[in-house]
Amino acid sequence: MGEVSRGARALVVCPDIRGQRHDLDADSRLEEACGLALAIGIEVVESFILPVRDVKPNLLFGAGQVENIATQCTLHEAELVVVDGALSAIQQRNLEEKLGRKVIDRTGLILEIFGERAATAEGRLQVELAHLDYQQSRLVRSWTHLERQRGGFGFLGGPGETQIEADRRMIRQRMGRLRKELEQVRKTRTLHRERRGRAPWPVIALVGYTNAGKSTLFNRLTGSDVMAEDLLFATLDPTMRAISLPGVEKAILSDTVGFISDLPTQLVAAFRATLEEVTGADLILHVRDIANPASAAQKAQVLEVLADLGVVARSAGEGGEGQIPILEVWNKWDLLDEERAEALQPLVDGDDVIAAISAVTGHGIDRLLGDLGHMLTQQAKTQEFLLPVSDGRRIAWLHAHGDVLQDAEAGEGPEGPLRRLVVRLNPKELGQFESL
Repeated sequence: MGEVSRGARALVVCPDIRGQRHDLDADSRLEEACGLALAIGIEVVESFILPVRDVKPNLLFGAGQVENIATQCTLHEAELVVVDGALSAIQQRNLEEKLGRKVIDRTGLILEIFGERAATAEGRLQVELAHLDYQQSRLVRSWTHLERQRGGFGFLGGPGETQIEADRRMIRQRMGRLRKELEQVRKTRTLHRERRGRAPWPVIALVGYTNAGKSTLFNRLTGSDVMAEDLLFATLDPTMRAISLPGVEKAILSDTVGFISDLPTQLVAAFRATLEEVTGADLILHVRDIANPASAAQKAQVLEVLADLGVVARSAGEGGEGQIPILEVWNKWDLLDEERAEALQPLVDGDDVIAAISAVTGHGIDRLLGDLGHMLTQQAKTQEFLLPVSDGRRIAWLHAHGDVLQDAEAGEGPEGPLRRLVVRLNPKELGQFESL
C-alpha cells in the first residue's frame, strides 16, 4: 500500500442504495463527490454509480461489484478509491484488503478538506475534534499503514500522527480538552456577538450551499479578497467586513462555511460555533447557484441546516417574532441559457425577496444593494422624544444612529430647556436607545 497524497489518482464510486432517501439524485451526488475529491487536489481518473440492492455488512458492495472496482482501479492505475457514502470501519478495512488500495469514504474526504482549509485556531480545533470523533469509531490499528509526509490532521499524508497510533483513551482525553477549548471560543464569540448587538450596525449573514458563490459575492460587495474559487468548501472560517447600503450608513456582512448534503454529524457538531454567527444576524442572505440543476434540492438542504441551528428564517414580507428575514439571491444568472432565464425572470420580478445576480459580472448587484437597504430600514418606525438640552449624550446618539426628521426647541422642563426630536428608528436601534 503506497502513500497517498495530493495528486493521487482516484476512482470515485457512488453507491445508489435501494430504498435510501437522498435530496440529490445519484448523478448529482456523483458529480458532487468528484468535486469534493478535486477540492483536495485528487485526480479523478474514473467515476461511476453502483446500484446496491442489498447492503453487505462486511463490504457494502457485492463480490462481483468489488471485482469490477478492482478491475477499474487496475485499468486506470488508481491508487485511491473514494466511496461517496458512509463506510463502517469493518467495510473500509475489508475493501482495502480486497482492492489492495487506500479506501476513503465521504466523511473522511470532507474531514480531509476541512483539515486543509482551516486557517484560524478555532477552525483547526473544530476540525481536529471532528477527526478524533470519526477516528474513535474506527479500528485505530487499521490506520498504521498510513505513512505521513506532512503535518496536520487527515488521512492523505505523513509519519508521527499520534492520534492514529494512540488508543481510544488518549483520543477521549484529547477530545475532552478540545471541547473545553471550543467552549471557551464559543463564550468569546458570544461576547463579541453581544458587543456587536449593542453596536448600531445591522449584521447580514451570507449562507448557501457550498460553491454557490458566497465568497465571490462577499468580495464583490466588500471589495475584499477572501479566497473564492470554483471549489467545494473554498471558505471555511467566518469572515466579516463593513459595507454601506442605501439608507443604511454601515452594515456588517458575514461570510460563513458552505452547507452540503449529508454533512458528517461530527462536522455539524464541531462547526456549530462558527454557524452560530447566523443566529445573531438581522438579515440572512441565502445565495443559490441557480444554474445548478440541483438548486432546489440544495435550497432544501440549507433550510434544513438552518432549522437544526434553531434559526427560523422567514421571507421579508412575513411577520413573526424572533424570526430572521431572508433574502434569496439567485447567483450565476450569467450561466443560464436564454430559455431558462426567460422562464425564471417572472418569478424574480414578482417576488421582492428574490434577487437575480451574477457575482462575477456584477449583474443585478445595484438592485441587490437597494433591496438590502430597504429590508433593513422597512421595520423602522417614527418615534418622538422630548429630551433636556443638557442630555447631550442621548441627543448625539439619536443623530448618529437614527434618521432625525425634526429637531426643535420645545420650551422648558423641570431639568431646563427641552428639545423635541422626531426620529425614525428600527426596533433594534430603539432597544439600544432605551438601554442608554
